[in-house]
Amino acid sequence: MTSDHELAERAGELLVRAMEPEDIPPVMEIDRNSFPNPWPENTYGYELRKNPASHLFVVQTREPPDVIGVAGYWMVVDEAHISTFAVRPDWRRRGVGTILLAALLRQAGGAGAVCAMLEVRAGNLAAQGLYRKFGFQPVGRRKGYYKDNGEDAVLMTADRLAGGQSAPAQEEWK
Repeated sequence: MTSDHELAERAGELLVRAMEPEDIPPVMEIDRNSFPNPWPENTYGYELRKNPASHLFVVQTREPPDVIGVAGYWMVVDEAHISTFAVRPDWRRRGVGTILLAALLRQAGGAGAVCAMLEVRAGNLAAQGLYRKFGFQPVGRRKGYYKDNGEDAVLMTADRLAGGQSAPAQEEWK
């Protein structure tokens, strides 16, 4: 388990920034290593260039710069629908997901989102644990949501994002 102090030090080593088209190749590699059905490359191109509701971010090491995670959300009225979230396998369980999710929720709240929602595989307990740290609670289930194996998705939501007032864990990253 990573301590708060270790996370703060790690946050200084990492940079969360808006995703750019040149980030697509390393993001595709992260996707291929994270999801049975990764987004196609042209989907990222569309999300970056043509979808005004889309907000994509990467987390990278500062020196040398290396993309190690990706996250995105769609702003739907006043809701941030988290569309993708993945950390490179060799960087998992090291606090990177916490830093990335905190930045995404802070940005979404600043953009006017009052709540956030996402779907997560029913069997992905590690991801569900991370989301719970940020105040996400299960509110439903989508039966057979994942087409690769028919696994259910757990629908999770977090309230009170506007102005960055989400879960207690988010307070650490203001």
